[in-house]
Amino acid sequence: MKILLAWDGSSSSDAVIREAARRPWPERTEFLAVTGLDPFFFTHAPLLLEEAKKSTLEALEGQAKQLENIGLNVGRQVVLENPRHGLPRVAGEWRADLILVGSHGRGAIGRLLVGSTAQAVLRHAQCSVEVVRNSAQKEAADDGGMRVLIPTDGSDLAMTALHSVAEMPWPKGSKFRVLSSPEFPVLAGEYPYYAPEQVAQLAKAGEIHAHEAVAEGLELLTKVGLQAGVEVSEPKETPAYAILSSAEEWKADLIVMGSHGRRGFDRIVLGSVSETVALHAECSVELVRKQGK
Repeated sequence: MKILLAWDGSSSSDAVIREAARRPWPERTEFLAVTGLDPFFFTHAPLLLEEAKKSTLEALEGQAKQLENIGLNVGRQVVLENPRHGLPRVAGEWRADLILVGSHGRGAIGRLLVGSTAQAVLRHAQCSVEVVRNSAQKEAADDGGMRVLIPTDGSDLAMTALHSVAEMPWPKGSKFRVLSSPEFPVLAGEYPYYAPEQVAQLAKAGEIHAHEAVAEGLELLTKVGLQAGVEVSEPKETPAYAILSSAEEWKADLIVMGSHGRRGFDRIVLGSVSETVALHAECSVELVRKQGK
């Protein structure tokens, strides 16, 4: 497995290094610690750019050494490019399987829930991306385990996310919950072409599908020995709201979900539900992509 670690000296990117250090990873996993240094700001001071590159590489070296000291295989790279463009490009060229990126960069403002770099990486990377957030629940866990929420709508990418969870090593004591949120059918006007019983039938079909989806996910996780449960939320809630609410109530450390669901692509590569969850969750969120998708 190849994992790109995005680091820019911010506290959020320090959380990326801690996350890489605290989690178990598959054998022979390779890491690449990357910092993007935008040369635009040094247009009229090329000598300062060289100094900045040198000091940035030294700082990055210190972060990489922390991981090497616990036995991880870590490369380093300073990219002379805006990180919003450079990180996805390097990840593609290096054939990364996963990018870990902090929710805020050094330029984040106020109460923004995710920074522009993280959002750009989410939208444009061709591999899976995890937005890493600090979690009080994660730090306070006595058993060292994690709480991982996996939303599913039964789509191929939702199943890819479940398989990703099933195939990864996890800290001892970790717990998993498979969630599905049936959508209430929204029809124009006063349902002029649908009798009330037909609308109820559509809603019931969505609920049945949700139960089937979580059952399939539960079977997959329990088959590999993971401690898992299921939840089907009320159909009146939007899927994104249901996922965020469940994660908050269950005190999830990580949400793992497909980058888009049964409705396919929208105008920005990511599905609207996936992006909403990634932008607004209080815990870390991994959006799973098939390579090249």
